Amino acid sequence: MSTETKSTGSESIENAAALEARIEELEDELAAVKSEENGQQMVIIATKGSLDMAYPPLILASTAAAFGWDVTVFHTFWGLEILHEEHSQELGLSSVGNPNMPIPNAIAALPGMDRATAKMMERRIADNDVASVEELVETSLESGVEMQACQMTIDLLDYDPDDFYDGVEVGVGAATAFQRMADADIQLLV
Repeated sequence: MSTETKSTGSESIENAAALEARIEELEDELAAVKSEENGQQMVIIATKGSLDMAYPPLILASTAAAFGWDVTVFHTFWGLEILHEEHSQELGLSSVGNPNMPIPNAIAALPGMDRATAKMMERRIADNDVASVEELVETSLESGVEMQACQMTIDLLDYDPDDFYDGVEVGVGAATAFQRMADADIQLLV
């Protein structure tokens, strides 16, 4: 009897593995069909993680996805901060050297001014009912935007993959991003 039980258990494992492989095949086929349907593909490389630089890739990605585009955003180096759940809540904003900042550089260079200007911008975002970084990340993911986290940068910054928003694809390398760019209609470096 124990032989039959082991055989049945092995068959169950084999059936589960076969089913999982078939699901992956179908997901790949569905992604290919979706790409063929609209034919528009966009890849954005996000390299900056400051508050003012988090918005461009997220707004462009979520807008393109709303129009039915197949969108991938590859986050590398400081752009990875956008996908880090905790860090994305407190993105900084550089006061010095920003010609559009309404603060003279001599004052902007004082200790604590970067955090103060970031808080000022966060208040302006909230007062104008602009979506937060967290809301834009969630909207993008819900819209089907593929948010990728550069594995080399994850290793370099010693991040845990569990630190990122649910739905973020980790373990992605530059070669994968490069292949996506080669196939895309629009490639942007932000």
